[in-house]
Amino acid sequence: MKAEHEKIVDSYSDKLPPLLITEIKDSVPANVTKDKLITIVETVYQTFKAAKVHPGECVGLVSAESIGEPGTQMTLNTFHFAGVAEMNVTTGLPRIIEVFDARKTIKTPTMEIFLRSPHNKNIEGVRKLAANLKETLFHDLVTEYSLNIFEQTLKINLNKDLLEDLSLTVKDIIKLIKTKAKGFTLSTTTDQDITFLQKGKPEEIKALYQLKEKIKKIKVKGVKKITQVLPVKRGEEYMILTSGTNLKSVFEIKEVDQQRTTSNDIHEVYAVLGIEAAREAIMEEVYKVIDAQGLNINVRHIMLVVDIMCSSGLVKGITRYGVVSEKASVLARASFETPVTHLINAALEGEVDYLNSVVENVMINQPVPIGTGLPGLITKMK
Repeated sequence: MKAEHEKIVDSYSDKLPPLLITEIKDSVPANVTKDKLITIVETVYQTFKAAKVHPGECVGLVSAESIGEPGTQMTLNTFHFAGVAEMNVTTGLPRIIEVFDARKTIKTPTMEIFLRSPHNKNIEGVRKLAANLKETLFHDLVTEYSLNIFEQTLKINLNKDLLEDLSLTVKDIIKLIKTKAKGFTLSTTTDQDITFLQKGKPEEIKALYQLKEKIKKIKVKGVKKITQVLPVKRGEEYMILTSGTNLKSVFEIKEVDQQRTTSNDIHEVYAVLGIEAAREAIMEEVYKVIDAQGLNINVRHIMLVVDIMCSSGLVKGITRYGVVSEKASVLARASFETPVTHLINAALEGEVDYLNSVVENVMINQPVPIGTGLPGLITKMK
C-alpha cells in the first residue's frame, strides 16, 4: 500500500479498532484510487458505528431472546455415523444445554484428530495410526477363559488374528500383565495361550476368579478413553474421528497436528489448553449446533453468554451452582431457582440488595436501569 493511502487509513485509527485498520490495509488492492479508498474507509466506519450497541441497551435480554427463540425450533437428538454403532454425536437442544450448563460428563465425547503432512495423505498410514489410537483392553484379545478347579489353573486363549493386527506376541502380553498377577506363575505352550498357576495355598479358588476379573481391564495398547476410531477424508486430506476424548495423550503423538486437533469436552480443553481455548471451544460447539440446524444467530449473542461463563477464569455453567451463584443481588439469585434457600441465607448474613440490575427492579415494580431508565435527570427548579 502507498504511503499516502496508508495515511488516509491511519487517520481513522482513533475511530476504528486496530483489527479493522489492519484488515482494510490487507484487503484493499494496491492500485485503488484515493477517492475510492476514502469511500471504502468511510463505509467501514459507518457500518462499524451502526453495529455498536447503544449505551443502556439491554444486551442480556436481546441475547436471551436471540438464542432462546430459535432454540425452541431445534430437533433431532443424536446423529449416527453410518456403519459404526458406537459412534454417535449429540446435537440439537440437548447439546446446547450440555454446553451452556458446562456439564462435567457429556453424553458423546468425540475428537477430531488432524495429522501433519505427509502423514495425512496416505490412507493406509492413517488407518494404522487410528488402530494404534484405539484403546485395546486385555479382554478384547481373549477368545476363551477356562478355569481348572482340580489343577488350580486359569488358562486363557487369545485371538491370534487380533494379536497379529496389533503386532503383538504372547510374550509382550505376559510382560504387560505380570505386574498385575502377583502370586501366580505365568507360562505359555503355544503362541496363543497363557496359563496362570497359583503359588502358595492351592485351596483358594477365589483368587483365580478375582485375577480373571482384574486382568480383563488391563490396557494392552492405544490411548486411554478412546473407544472407537474412524478415519475419514476431509477435502484433500485424511483425519481421524474418535469416540471418547483424551487431548493430553493425543497431543504427545508426533504425527498429530496440535494446532487443529479439537475435542468437544470443554472441561478437558480447559484443563489442557486453558481458559481462552475453552472460551473458543464453547463458541465453536454452540455455533456448530446452530449451523447444523439451519438457524441464524448473530455470533455476538453467543459471545456474550460465553464471556459470562468464562469471565472468572474458570468455566462456569449457566446454572444455580455456576454463574447465578455469583450474582451480587439476592433477589436475582432467588428469582432463578431455590428462592427460599437464597432468602434465608441472605437474611442470616444481613446482605444488602442495591437494586442495580433488571430482575430485582421488576420484582419491586420500579423502572429498570436500562435504556431510557439509565440516566437520572436533575432539573434546577426556580
